Amino acid sequence: MFKDYYKILEIHENATEDEIKVAFKKQAFKWHPDKNSGIDTTAKMQDINEAYLILKDREARDLYNVTYRKYKQSFASQESNPKEESQKQKDFVVEDETLKKWMENAHKQAVNLAKQMMEEFTDLSKKGFSAAGSEIWQHLKIYFIIFIALSIIMSLAKGCG
Repeated sequence: MFKDYYKILEIHENATEDEIKVAFKKQAFKWHPDKNSGIDTTAKMQDINEAYLILKDREARDLYNVTYRKYKQSFASQESNPKEESQKQKDFVVEDETLKKWMENAHKQAVNLAKQMMEEFTDLSKKGFSAAGSEIWQHLKIYFIIFIALSIIMSLAKGCG
């Protein structure tokens, strides 16, 4: 399946290396699990990483651009909705074997990066909840001790009065 990496990163075909890097960071931040709780952002993050891996590499990008232009030309006269666009990407065949291998490799790397990011996110969440729970427990012990001390003082005050 062919993917429009420029569309994924929301940049134009003539974007500079700096623009690609900024766009990658913007999309990664936008679709990060911290920003989208309750939404599975794994596939979106994989696409963003895959796009960045190809477009940041000058040689890979040059090969991609040749195929990208063919892709655009083959559907230039047709207007389409997002569903038809998805079908076009599925139907379009990448003929350059080198690019095909690079895209497959970028996809594998992106999947691994997304898995790693989700594992790190899960670990950080667990550590955060654990630390918060420990902190809450410490505060509860202190409040309990203060409550008992005040109860004893109040009892003594009533007994003396």
